[in-house]
Amino acid sequence: MERRQLAELLAAVRSGNCSVDEALARLRDFPYEDLGFARIDHHRGLRNGFAEAILGEGKTPEQVVAIAERMVAAGTNVLVTRLAADAAGRLRAAVPGFEYHSLPRLAVHRTRVVEPEGRGTVLVVSAGTADLPVAEEAAITAELMGNRVERLYDAGVAGIHRLLDRRVRLWEAAVLIVVAGMEGALPSVVGGLVDRPVIAVPTSVGYGTHLGGLAALLGMLNTCAAGVVVVNIDNGFGAAAAATRINRPDASAAASGSRD
Repeated sequence: MERRQLAELLAAVRSGNCSVDEALARLRDFPYEDLGFARIDHHRGLRNGFAEAILGEGKTPEQVVAIAERMVAAGTNVLVTRLAADAAGRLRAAVPGFEYHSLPRLAVHRTRVVEPEGRGTVLVVSAGTADLPVAEEAAITAELMGNRVERLYDAGVAGIHRLLDRRVRLWEAAVLIVVAGMEGALPSVVGGLVDRPVIAVPTSVGYGTHLGGLAALLGMLNTCAAGVVVVNIDNGFGAAAAATRINRPDASAAASGSRD
């Protein structure tokens, strides 16, 4: 249950449009629902601002379907990450309304309309086309979390004029998610061009001593550009969650400790 849903339910009880018993029935699995093999955290949207995501990797299709069914029934928007195409087909057959994005392996169910509420735009920048699965995971997740999202793809340092030609877009963004493999240099370059938060995402794209993304990760961690933070290898979801918290309308007030 998200903050807005709970507020609507309480308002309905106050106005008399919803009985106390009905409200209690809707809250009976609050804050989590035990399915035996999983305990769904229905409370997470209220605490964190966005619902629990389902990690498809490592789960059986039946487990994914069972969790998704209960989340949709609770009125939650559902995001399934790292979901194989065959499992996605079974999910879509069992739970109508899911859409599947094959490149980032994401399944999305928009149970509720999501209006962009962020203070500005989240710009997702990728170094190369091979980084697009991770970049699209970040972009679609950020959209579902209530951000206006723009994309700037294939702008790596090997052809840096492609990035510099679009530098105005870098300056206009509120938060930048920069995705790169190989040596992971792009976030350092972007970090040197903007005064906005930069979230660097290393990918497992590269040759030999790239070591499955470790070289890019270490390069980003050792950047000399101020204001660059780094998430784990291939973690587009985590980058989107961080960008959402930074981009929230009340983020400045929360950071300063002010209250209404």
